[in-house]
Amino acid sequence: MPEAPPTLEGWFALHDFRRLDGPRWRQLDAVDRERLIAELAEFCRAASAHEDAEEGASAVYTILGHKADLLLLHLRPTVDELNELERRFAALRVADYWTGAYSYVSVTELGQYEAAARGVTGDPMQVPFVIARLKPQIPDKRYISFYPMSKKRHPADNWYMLPLEERRDLMRTHGSIGHRYHGQVIQMITGSVGLDDWEWGVTLHADDPLVFKKLVYEMRFDEGSARFAEFGPFLLGIRRQPDELRAVLAG
Repeated sequence: MPEAPPTLEGWFALHDFRRLDGPRWRQLDAVDRERLIAELAEFCRAASAHEDAEEGASAVYTILGHKADLLLLHLRPTVDELNELERRFAALRVADYWTGAYSYVSVTELGQYEAAARGVTGDPMQVPFVIARLKPQIPDKRYISFYPMSKKRHPADNWYMLPLEERRDLMRTHGSIGHRYHGQVIQMITGSVGLDDWEWGVTLHADDPLVFKKLVYEMRFDEGSARFAEFGPFLLGIRRQPDELRAVLAG
């Protein structure tokens, strides 16, 4: 039986995609609409400051295309804290005008073999790069791209039946492509086996959305992706500060 590489886990992540009920929203008078926008902005501000938890991070994005209109991205130490954020949002009056379009639950992770290869000994949570991976702050980048993915388990190409060393070599080559985009793209990869429908969630942050296309396209030619990767839907968003929501939603 091939070895299952152990992992370290950190904060849980919720990608909460919402769709605005446009017809009902436009029926509101200007005063009610302003009140509801202020309510949403305050929720986003408090979540971004993680006033509900000792640690965490949150951000809000508007989504392009028909798949969703808004992304509320939350990172918290526990699933219960994520659930509490969902409950608080559902209790808002403004929530009556937003329906769930898509969601993804996962947890930040780091392979212990990767940690060991980078010289980590003792308590890994005392090492800066481990902390950054397991308790990530959301980068102050304008654009976000999110997609879920899994490794194939087909008879001819089953990732999980490969020897550990072969998997390591494939991932090392895969990672070298990402290193070429260092400084242009910041990625957060979260594990979701047993938590959601896919095996990982990939969240990319950049100031130029075109680099998402270039990075993912180049990785298509990597053997690890070409043979073993399966991808879910891609969603592209624009970062918004809570006080920007008025300009976005007032019309």
